[in-house]
Amino acid sequence: MSNITACPLDCYDACEIVYEDGKLKLKGLKSGHTQGFLCPHMNHYEKYATIQKPRYKGKEITLDEALLKLKEMIGSCEKSEVLHYRGSGNFALMQEVTDHFFASYGAVLTEGTLCDGAGEAGIVEGRGSNKNMPIHEVAKSDVVIFWGRNPHTTSSHLLPLIKDKTIIVIDPIKTKMAKAADLHIQLKPHTDLFLAMLLSRFLHIENGCDEEFLEEFATGYEDYYELTQNLRIKAVLEQIDVSLGQLGDLLGLVKDKKVAIVCGVGIQKYSDGVDVMRAIDAFAAMLGLFTKEGCGVSYLGSSRDGISSPFNKKSKKVSKVNTEFSNFKTVFIQGANPLAQMPNSTRVRESISKVDNVVYFGLYENETSEIADLIIPAKSFLYKDDVRTSYSHNVMSFMPKVAHSEVGISEYDLCAYLCKEYDIKVESEEFYIRHFKNFAVQKIDGSWYVENREEVPYKDGFDTKSKEFIFLDELDSKVEESQGLHLITCKSPTSLNSQFNRQESVFLHSSLGFDEGEVVRVSSVEGSVELRVKHNDDLRHDCVLIYSGTKGVNNLTTHKHALSTKSAIFQENKVEISR
Repeated sequence: MSNITACPLDCYDACEIVYEDGKLKLKGLKSGHTQGFLCPHMNHYEKYATIQKPRYKGKEITLDEALLKLKEMIGSCEKSEVLHYRGSGNFALMQEVTDHFFASYGAVLTEGTLCDGAGEAGIVEGRGSNKNMPIHEVAKSDVVIFWGRNPHTTSSHLLPLIKDKTIIVIDPIKTKMAKAADLHIQLKPHTDLFLAMLLSRFLHIENGCDEEFLEEFATGYEDYYELTQNLRIKAVLEQIDVSLGQLGDLLGLVKDKKVAIVCGVGIQKYSDGVDVMRAIDAFAAMLGLFTKEGCGVSYLGSSRDGISSPFNKKSKKVSKVNTEFSNFKTVFIQGANPLAQMPNSTRVRESISKVDNVVYFGLYENETSEIADLIIPAKSFLYKDDVRTSYSHNVMSFMPKVAHSEVGISEYDLCAYLCKEYDIKVESEEFYIRHFKNFAVQKIDGSWYVENREEVPYKDGFDTKSKEFIFLDELDSKVEESQGLHLITCKSPTSLNSQFNRQESVFLHSSLGFDEGEVVRVSSVEGSVELRVKHNDDLRHDCVLIYSGTKGVNNLTTHKHALSTKSAIFQENKVEISR
């Protein structure tokens, strides 16, 4: 067995790992983008208890019994009454093999995203596709703008790449990076769209645009400049809590420099999230950041770009954001915890309580496993073959089985069992692994990269019909002025969504008058949650921070979609705090 594999977690870094056989010790591969170190989750991966035995109605059963029970549940109702709800708890490509069975069988699958969908839709509207600036290109930049991104928590492998660079942080939280930055703009949440438009406007006024780039690749820039003139400068600056001097400072720092804009997903967790990301892209276009080394926008690229799926996925689909579970009699949940991670948890719990058969297939106990009728333990990434790509770089990482375990079943083996029982054609596991590997080519440094992906995206023009960048042409959004505190639901440094060490607190600025340690009720129009207060004066006084994965946080969030895309908008609702 090989002793080199890759991390399966849904994370920017997609690290490659050395496994010390017999010691359950994981270390970061010294070469390549992993740079010899791993995040806290992987450093302590073996310490997190996993599900060891299948269960039905609370009673332990054998794996064979669990598979027979699963077959019985699937066959107990009409095909259209079976739902396959798959998450990204494991991000590797072979996780999709279960889609093949359920789609071929005639069940319903999900579409949409709880993560980055609004931002991606905005990128596609402007560029025609979502090709990411590979993260290693940041090493060639002069200036790095972290826009709603906290690399110490979400992408620590960026940190060695930004030494001695000019750092700008745009974030309502004074993060560790913000404290060390050359400039921190602590703007009001949900105002990034207006900041981006004002930056483009002043860039144009000060003749700072890359006119050569714009004339070749983005000729609509004058019309966009006219759109930005609809903003009343003084009023908008007051509303977003940014000074004219800060705009000038930022533009001064990026002038005639190689600039990377590194964006987080929090900026687009709103109904107008599509326009937010599109406006940031527009600012990058005005600067001429596309087509050049060390320049561009790094968000979440399409990890499947350039790779075709060998699995059948043609099926009826329902939204992953507002799934009405009660429309189904058997729900198979894989690598997901919808009772905690879907928005409007109260609605989700009520809806799923009406399902006859809830099946949970995963590694860890959580809110969803607690209510499941049948629990089937999955195998961890160490005990099965797989392959993964990344949404922040172009490396394809191989994930061969590095150890043996009798616990659980792999996604492929579960799919193969069901396909055999229901007479559905399925290829061998080796066939599918080989299919994915065929999209990779080895470079001089020994790493494997997805073939034909551009290291400098859009260098020959954008993927729109005109080959030009398409600017936002209308402004429907207004600065939100409703009563209440802004809810921020960013990633925790101790957990990944509802995996690992989940937070249990609400973080508030001390000026709000609540005592450290007291239990308060946080309420929105959707529901409420009681949490213990921790003071954090790195927050704006008008913000409430509850980390993603905190139990009960999604009692507060709406199950509506972002406009024009099926993406969750976790930070749309404002909240109130009471004793």
